[in-house]
Order: sequence, then C-alpha cells, then structure tokens
Amino acid sequence: MTDYALAVDLGGTKVEAALVAADGSLVAGSRHRRPTGATATSDELARSVTEAVQDALATLVTARRDDRVIGVGIGSAGPLVGSDGHVSPLNLPAWRGYPLGDLVTSLVPDVPVVTRIDGIAITLAETWVGAARGERNVMGMVVSTGVGGGLLVDGRTIAGPSGNAGHIGHVQVAGHDDRCACGARGCLEAVASGPRTVAWARREGWQGETGEELAASARAGDPIARAAIERSATAVGEAIASTSALLDLDVVAIGGGFSHVADDYIDIVARTVAGHSDFAFVTSTRVVRSGLSGEGPLIGAAALVHHSEQLS
Repeated sequence: MTDYALAVDLGGTKVEAALVAADGSLVAGSRHRRPTGATATSDELARSVTEAVQDALATLVTARRDDRVIGVGIGSAGPLVGSDGHVSPLNLPAWRGYPLGDLVTSLVPDVPVVTRIDGIAITLAETWVGAARGERNVMGMVVSTGVGGGLLVDGRTIAGPSGNAGHIGHVQVAGHDDRCACGARGCLEAVASGPRTVAWARREGWQGETGEELAASARAGDPIARAAIERSATAVGEAIASTSALLDLDVVAIGGGFSHVADDYIDIVARTVAGHSDFAFVTSTRVVRSGLSGEGPLIGAAALVHHSEQLS
C-alpha cells in the first residue's frame, strides 16, 4: 500500500493538483493545471479547481488497488480568512471569503483537508527536500505575480489567528510609495513583484511588456531594465532584513518565476541583507535560491499532510 497526499496549489494565474508520495515525489501523470486569473468568475474558479483535483485523482484508477489518498493539502495565495479553509486571494477578486476547503472536501470526502497560505507550503517544501533541509528557522519566499512568504520558527510553522503570518509581500519597504492592491502604500509586492517591476520600468521609458522581455533587455544592456531588476531585488533584501531582525532567521529560500529574471537576482538580495546593519544576527541570515523546481508549491502542499506534525 502506498499513501499519497493530494496537493493543491492555488495561485493568481493557475491552480494545480497532483498526487505526492511520502518521499516528496510527484506521481507520474498526476499533475494537472487549470487557469485562474483576475477576471475569472467564482464559478470559473470553482470549475478549475474541481477539474484539476478530479484529473489528479483519476491517476489512482490505474494505480495499485490498495493505494490511497490519506489527506489533502491546499497551499493558497493569500490572504486567508482564518484556519477553516476560507480564502480571499488578493489577485482573485471573485473569491472573497470563499470556502475552498469545503469545495475540496466535497470532491475528496472522508480524509482531512488542510489549508495554509502558499508561503507556508513553500517553506515546508524547502525544509523537506529543498535548499533549507534540516534548518529550523526559515522563511520561504515566492517572487512572481505576487510576493508571498511563510515561516518556520523553531521547527514549527507560524500561521497566526488569521492564517496569514509570514505574508511578507505586505510588509512596507522604506522609501517607497507604490500603491498596493491591498490598499496600502509601499508594500513589498507593490514594489518588487514581476508585474509591478515591469510597470515601473515602463513608467521610466522602457518599451517592453513582460518580465521575460525585461530580462532580455537587461541582458542586452538596457539601463532601465537593469535598474528595475535591481530595485526589485533590493526591496526584497530590505524586507528580509527587517523580518530577520524580528525573528532571527537562519535561512531565506527564494523561488518564483520573477526571481529568475536575472542570474544575479538572489545575489543582489543577499548583498542587501548582508549590508543592512551592524547586527550580525540579521546580516548573517543566508539568502539562497530555492532548491526546488516548478514542483515546489505542490510538494509544499503535500507536506501539509505528510509533515503535519510541523503545523501550528
């Protein structure tokens, strides 16, 4: 008998589901993706989740008869609404207080369904099979369409009463006044995310449209594109330093598509942290690139089941 977790990763552009074994490996053929997006209706989002989950579960039909799903882990873009599976992802406006946990429970009855902010899932994945294996004081981060994070402190995740502890994307960065979709100004996500970095570059006169084009322009020597990338990475480093001053972190592991916009993106973040202050407990925080492939968010969602002893 093999016990699997059904992993669900809900983000601003897609939802994915897959079966994940106890060693952190995805079952071949079980990974399925459906679109989400800021313009999707509530029914469209629910249909995408339903189809991704059902397609992943269908893999069991061809597996051994005694294989089973022992639980479902959902890593959701934030914010969450408490610990009961209700979600309000900032970049999915059709879902405000939506009972995602209940939807998935209706699809996979009789097993526990655990929902956490996607940053917590990423952090568990990094400490399980990624760049922070064996560490006990870790923040995992994603820099992509948004900026998210999650915390492991003294070996256990920190969720907080609303489920949103570690949501570093909405920490304010000194010296910035960018308006954030959350309503505040100067949030890290408003400064450093891929779309916001592209928007800043365009305001400065750059003519491209996407993060991929921004990366290509920077490689070709465009000074505005390069300045935009450095602005993003520096802001991430400043937010990490402030977080480490509060929590005394050992390691921060950064993934997400926009963290690959330049080969030295993580190096800029690390230099910013190292030069932040004279406090060694802050500047000694190691900043590393995620040790995971694009499967990381799903592995992390599965860790909510396979390593539930680490959940607070």
